[in-house]
Amino acid sequence: MTVLKVEEMHCNKCVERITQAMQTAKIDCTVSLEDKTVTVNGCANCVKTAIAELDDLGFSAVEQ
Repeated sequence: MTVLKVEEMHCNKCVERITQAMQTAKIDCTVSLEDKTVTVNGCANCVKTAIAELDDLGFSAVEQ
């Protein structure tokens, strides 16, 4: 499990966009607006893919 901090996440629409992108990429994750995090349940490659997906959406992610 890897926690990514996503500071630019501000609203439920952000959560929807991120969740949809992760589902499309088949990444098992939990998105928390309250904590501004995306928790990835997977290998290092899954984390790398999740970061790339977030970047494509315009979000920067920092591993905690």
